[in-house]
Amino acid sequence: MKKKLNLGLVPKIILAIIMGIVLGQLPFVSASFIRLLLTFAEFFSSFLNFVIPLMIVGLITKGIAELTEGAGKLLGVTFLTAYGSTLVSGTIAYFVAIALFPKFITPDLVESITATEKSLTPYFSIPLEPLLSVTSALVFAFMMGVGISWLKTQKSGEVMYEFFVEFEAIIMKVLSAVIVPILPFYIMTNFANMSYSGSVFNILSIFWRVFMIVIVLQILYISLMFILAGLYTGKNPFTLIKNQIPGYLTALGTQSSAATIPINVKVAKKNGVSEIVRNFVVPLGATIHLAGSMITIVTTSVAVLLISGLPTDFLTVGSFIAVLGLAMIAAPGAPGGAIMSALPFLPIIGIVTDTMQQLMISLYITQDSFGTAANVSGDNAIAVFIDKWYHHKNNNI
Repeated sequence: MKKKLNLGLVPKIILAIIMGIVLGQLPFVSASFIRLLLTFAEFFSSFLNFVIPLMIVGLITKGIAELTEGAGKLLGVTFLTAYGSTLVSGTIAYFVAIALFPKFITPDLVESITATEKSLTPYFSIPLEPLLSVTSALVFAFMMGVGISWLKTQKSGEVMYEFFVEFEAIIMKVLSAVIVPILPFYIMTNFANMSYSGSVFNILSIFWRVFMIVIVLQILYISLMFILAGLYTGKNPFTLIKNQIPGYLTALGTQSSAATIPINVKVAKKNGVSEIVRNFVVPLGATIHLAGSMITIVTTSVAVLLISGLPTDFLTVGSFIAVLGLAMIAAPGAPGGAIMSALPFLPIIGIVTDTMQQLMISLYITQDSFGTAANVSGDNAIAVFIDKWYHHKNNNI
């Protein structure tokens, strides 16, 4: 019996990019065929926009209902530390991107990309309006999540909670059975269009530089976190970094924060983190601490904004970072990572077209393993911080 070949999402995305580039260069491929592909992509994009608000409601409501249930100050400190780390990582990523990207995303290169683009459009589109706007979905999710948590303190709320548990399961099924399998074809269509138009090679010359900067920045940031954790606790930061290598490599291979939790708990134990803290902070951090993903999304956003000739001022991007840091608590539960949770908020910075969003997805997913590895590594740095705080607090009571 032959073993079925099962490629992961990243290889599929890379293969889709290659196939799209080759397809657009074939001499017998016509504009009519590319427009046919774009028609499908337009429908898929509409469906994706329809699902996104439902994804926010399904994932974030359940996440908040669970996170705010009876964990007290330890939860609050963990949440604030994780959110603060996410904000700092996004801010650092923004300033690094602004400093480095204009050196290779030059006005001449942007002009050449624009000049080679041929305006191909779908044959038709099918109107599919979302049931809720993104903002309405976010407010509703927070309201329901906090409300269910309060009901639980009143020995009630189980019916509402179970409803959103099952609603999340439905959304996850849609994501895993429909959206994620079609995503590589969706991205292939975009690259076929760019390849046909002649702009793809200029864009790829930007891609690989952004990719390298993102990975280096992630490694430097988690190293900085361990250095600060070591200085705060009196532990050797280089030993902390060395201990994290198994967790980093596990996340790199599995591309899953959840799958890395058992290894990360062992790393935390090796770092001297107490049992009560490591068993609470490490699994929770896998859900709410996404510093590596934030670095990727912010840097790729700046790259796409520069390519598109859109404003990149910190006031605009900073508001995007602040909102995204809260919204991404649902990201690990969604196939495709944080970029799926980021899509609803890209219009804040002006990324509104399908082409720009597909570029974001492609850039993000091709390095998603590194982002996940940075996320889980940062969880252990936070665990070292919080362990020191927790025992200092308890010793002073």
